[in-house]
Amino acid sequence: MFFLTYLRSKNYVKAYLVMICLLGIVTFIWKVNFRAQSLEDWVLIYVLSGSILLLNNFLIHLPPKDNSFSMDSAIYLASMFLYGIDLTINVLLISSVIELMYKRKMAWWKHVFNFSMYCLMLVGAYYSFILFGGTIGKVNTYNLLPYMISLVVYFSLNIAFMLIFFFISGQIFKGTFDMGVLFESVVSYFVTLLLSLVLTILLKEQRYFGLFLFTVLVVLLSFAFRKFLYLYQDISERANKDHLTGLYNHGFFKETLSEQFTDAKKLKQPFCLALLDLDDFKKYNDRNGHLQGDRLLQFFGDLLKLETKGTNYVVARYGGEEFAILMPNTTKKEAFSFLDRLRKKVNDTYFAGVEHVPYRCLSFSCGIAEYEKETYDSGELIHKADQALYYAKAQGKNNVQVYDDKNISLDAITFKEDLDTLEQQLKIFLSKDVYTYRHSKRVFKYALEFSEKLNLADHEKQTLILGALIHDIGKIEVPRDILNKEEKLAPHEWEIVKKHVTWGKEILAVEKRFDDLIPLVELHHERYDGKGYPHGLKEEEIPKLARILCIIDSFDAMTTERPYQPTKTFEEAIEEIRCCEGKQFDPIYAEMFIEMIEENYLKKHRFAAT
Repeated sequence: MFFLTYLRSKNYVKAYLVMICLLGIVTFIWKVNFRAQSLEDWVLIYVLSGSILLLNNFLIHLPPKDNSFSMDSAIYLASMFLYGIDLTINVLLISSVIELMYKRKMAWWKHVFNFSMYCLMLVGAYYSFILFGGTIGKVNTYNLLPYMISLVVYFSLNIAFMLIFFFISGQIFKGTFDMGVLFESVVSYFVTLLLSLVLTILLKEQRYFGLFLFTVLVVLLSFAFRKFLYLYQDISERANKDHLTGLYNHGFFKETLSEQFTDAKKLKQPFCLALLDLDDFKKYNDRNGHLQGDRLLQFFGDLLKLETKGTNYVVARYGGEEFAILMPNTTKKEAFSFLDRLRKKVNDTYFAGVEHVPYRCLSFSCGIAEYEKETYDSGELIHKADQALYYAKAQGKNNVQVYDDKNISLDAITFKEDLDTLEQQLKIFLSKDVYTYRHSKRVFKYALEFSEKLNLADHEKQTLILGALIHDIGKIEVPRDILNKEEKLAPHEWEIVKKHVTWGKEILAVEKRFDDLIPLVELHHERYDGKGYPHGLKEEEIPKLARILCIIDSFDAMTTERPYQPTKTFEEAIEEIRCCEGKQFDPIYAEMFIEMIEENYLKKHRFAAT
């Protein structure tokens, strides 16, 4: 299926390219007039073409991401404003032919596509200029509207052609419309308009000398901007690098992780995060001293850089003796293979003093987490990688572990301790809002029963149960008069109540051991159709356990007496859940929950009645 979709996409791209090329060539034939140009015009055409080819080698670079643009459009526009479309089309033809001759590595069809696209852009800009009162051959600085409209049409056509191409080829996603990118594009377009007007005036006053001055000006600007970019990048590199190892620092790692996580989510590409921890580093430090410990960190950092050279991996010092590797377009199997091979190589690499640590060699433990469609943010990915790393250390160190719910679970004692801790937090509601306390206890009971029916790993069961107990903890921050109000809440009061999911997340984030519960607390009011809050996630964008908790929470809310809404019977609540399958609730888990309620409650009641 994927292969057929790929083939269709490829055919659509070819059809689109052919269509643009044909339209551009037809437009060129329609507008070109070689005989209308005098000998002097042809001299000007060649001079303008030469200037374009020269300036294409001197781009204007804009920080922070080295977005660059050339001034060929400024020359085309100035030529059009002053000499009309016929001469400008000839300039485009000559410069394109020469470029085709010396850029032979570039496929010929790309040259034809670029030529055709420029033809359409120039003709569109020309007629826009005429339509809004522009006069060819005259420079009217008192009425800039025709010039601005012409530029907008020129670049709008450019953007439209490229966006359609990316859309058909499947390379467009939400990040394409990033405001920072759009702002930089507007800046470059404004600079192009300004310089095209400058060139128009120079050409009008001193034709060849004006063009010479403009070319020198752009070349100098190119050098100045390039120098500025290098200085910016140098300062940026220093700010983003760890001074000891030369790897990227924690701040840069978090920022890049967030960007790559978003890309993986939008493009549906595999993505892995690996956390590495040098084994027994404290013992090495105690025996050999901190200076030698720093040398070991530098040595290990250099080794990581060497082993990831030539890949698109990002290596950072996460903190202390812990390191992180971002691995885009990498599955967990590929990540495991790479890191286990690296682990063995590290074991065989000698560094002075490692013979005195327990393994008598340099070693590290590693945890890997792979992005899954239910992973709702980059913080959850870090938490999973951290749990896998903890598991690797628990297995005796010097090994690589991939996060797996079946392996990563709390033991019975820890689970009981966490349950008791959360119970104590929940008792705060006894003095503020008895309803929330009792509701949380009932949701906890339903979750306990439902988790036995679901095919969940032990860790998922424990997480669902604990999350159900504490899911409304954020309501501690909601004013008492709103929580206990008997009438229907006003819109502004409802907005305050909705914030309880965010407040709950912030309360749990204080203790790292409850990180697994955060998605349930924050997202249990998301809806399957995307109309929930706080983020408007939909379907499998919502973590599985949060989708399950949403059903349990809603069922208890419907079947419990509240002052501002009538109580439903279990049968009525079941009907309501069925009506909302695929809208508010995940249809699969909704049916499973209904089965559990019917088996555990309704059948017992019917039996007792008979």
